[in-house]
Amino acid sequence: MKLLNHEYTIDSPITFRPMDEIAGYLVRPGMFDINGALTLPNGVNFTIHTHGGTSCELLLFHKEEQEPYAVLPFPESYKIGDVYSMIVFGLNIREFEYAYRIDGPHAPEKGLLFDKNAILLDPYARAVTGQNSWGIKKPGHYHARVVKDVFDWGNAPQSTRELSDLIIYELHVRGFTRHGSSGVAHPGTFAGLKEKIPYLKELGINAVELMPIFEFDECMNVREIDGQKLLEYWGYNTVSFFAPNTSYASSAEYNREGTELKELIKELHENGIEIILDVVFNHTAEGNEKGPIFSFKGLDNNIYYMLTPDGNYYNFSGCGNTLNCNHPIVQQMILECLRYWTISYRIDGFRFDLASILGRNEDGSPMNNPPLLKSLACDPILSNIKLIAEAWDAGGMYQVGSFPAHRRWAEWNGRYRDSLRSFLKGDGSQVWGAAWSIAGSGDLYGGYNSDYKGSYLGYNSCVNFLTCHDGFTLYDLYSYNQKHNERNGWNNTDGSNDNRSWNCGAEGGTDNPDVLALRYRMIRNACAVLMCSRGTPMFLAGDEFGNTQFGNNNGYCQDNEISWLDWSLLEKNRSLFEFFKFMIHFRLRHPIIQKKLPNAVCGLPSIRMYGANAQEGSLPSDALTFGVSFAGYDASRGGDDIIYLAVNAYWENVTISLPDLRRSGFWYLSVNTYGDGIGRYCYPEGQEARIDREFIMRPRSVAVFISRKY
Repeated sequence: MKLLNHEYTIDSPITFRPMDEIAGYLVRPGMFDINGALTLPNGVNFTIHTHGGTSCELLLFHKEEQEPYAVLPFPESYKIGDVYSMIVFGLNIREFEYAYRIDGPHAPEKGLLFDKNAILLDPYARAVTGQNSWGIKKPGHYHARVVKDVFDWGNAPQSTRELSDLIIYELHVRGFTRHGSSGVAHPGTFAGLKEKIPYLKELGINAVELMPIFEFDECMNVREIDGQKLLEYWGYNTVSFFAPNTSYASSAEYNREGTELKELIKELHENGIEIILDVVFNHTAEGNEKGPIFSFKGLDNNIYYMLTPDGNYYNFSGCGNTLNCNHPIVQQMILECLRYWTISYRIDGFRFDLASILGRNEDGSPMNNPPLLKSLACDPILSNIKLIAEAWDAGGMYQVGSFPAHRRWAEWNGRYRDSLRSFLKGDGSQVWGAAWSIAGSGDLYGGYNSDYKGSYLGYNSCVNFLTCHDGFTLYDLYSYNQKHNERNGWNNTDGSNDNRSWNCGAEGGTDNPDVLALRYRMIRNACAVLMCSRGTPMFLAGDEFGNTQFGNNNGYCQDNEISWLDWSLLEKNRSLFEFFKFMIHFRLRHPIIQKKLPNAVCGLPSIRMYGANAQEGSLPSDALTFGVSFAGYDASRGGDDIIYLAVNAYWENVTISLPDLRRSGFWYLSVNTYGDGIGRYCYPEGQEARIDREFIMRPRSVAVFISRKY
């Protein structure tokens, strides 16, 4: 056939010659080891695999049309093992969308859901059609677009910061700038977030953790409650693991999807801010037996999901299905996904939602040495990437302090959150948990291993937090005794009941000046303790200026003022912002808080916990006042770096004694959350007040002291 004599090349000397014609297109067997769709100079390589499927068709669609204009069956000669691959010549990627149909046995009781009529999204799709406008899902099936990546990253090196050097700021891309008070030109988008980089720099954080940005279906389970449209706002229902959420872009990016996100990441990096993605490999948007079939279910349902013996879905995620993470095929997909985001988007780290699921076997049982976790820990592409586990799941596994870390994985420290929340509001029974947590949770993580390159053992392995997206904001933590999720439509039954919160004397909004003063002092206490704790601090965006969710501790469905940051509070609570800013910079100036340093010349131990009287050296189990000291030799300052954090959760004054410095030197007060009566809570370097051995701690307050020789 004359047409088959044409030759197309990717890059000389490799030459691809058409071998067949299918549905009017010149084709040939493709590159079987490259999953997804890859652009060539005059065509596209399509590769997909299915173990149980018996045949495969490639479907081509015109933009936004639901009926394919071309159907290309894969010949058997275009199959190696379970992999189908085809190069289709003469395609212009701007002119089509694509999907697949796969035939095979249909036996739901065996977990087989093949349907030759089902339109299936490529699991390796780099861009997904159908939801480019937020909250509007177009009728029909998901299709994929072919993406041509021409973004220029320049020659900037990958960050080599240790996890312990980070201060992580968790945010929701849409909610961060969607409110009318945000003042950005592109609210609710990657571009809007980029406009806020000067603010992030002023605040002082050096890492942002983005809630899910993989393509998700915010319209799943859409409903209306009291006239309010509720969506799956948070994004924990992944549609495609390789595609960015197109509705987070401020303009259409046909075949260049991800460009705006890459521009954001590049500018963050240029401003010294790392980016961590919250990734959801525990379940997908296909849901349970009643959920749709649009990708994995139609490819190999019994491989991609954990199934009961009768073919139903295990639900360790609490969201209908559970991804079968330790099946070799799923392991491969997850590894390729993380490599892709690391290489193509220059991501610095990943936080794994409900990460304990990643350690479950195919039957749902916990594994002693999960192969997926080890593969990710040892992968050479991911060697500098932060791996952070939410070390529990909805099926009852709780692995805080026991997650299979392979000297690489860090953990959200749930014990830190719980014990400090309880202690700061006056629960003396939590003093040991609180003190150990501030000191780095060495009882959970086994101490610091400074000899192992890249070690995340010990203090480098815990991410400390008091607030995150899941639960109360910091303002609400001290404004509500109970959750108030009535507007979610579940009669206030959703969301955690274990909040360890305190309303400071009035539930919710109040004009009482004493209650308000106490609330803001409690927020300052929480901030000071978090920033003076060994480990990596993380806090929720908006906490620094008193953002509220009006008592809602589960705003997953609230795409409105409940979840959007109200930036007018920044000016209203400017002093609170300035306090956060001071504490962040204070932490960065004192590396002894972040990590173990060589032994201090003064003779003080690296870390020590004390009761109210530091001269006695004991910490009663029911104490409401205690202190923690950090000491070490800091070569950069040519002397010791010594910090003393004192916490008084008692409701009356307590006189404390400070540790003996053993050699010449004096204590200076840097922070006093109670204040000096004229609105000053912290003292710039060089302006600290010298303190003798004793100091009167005011009710429910925190003080931070530094040591100097003069």
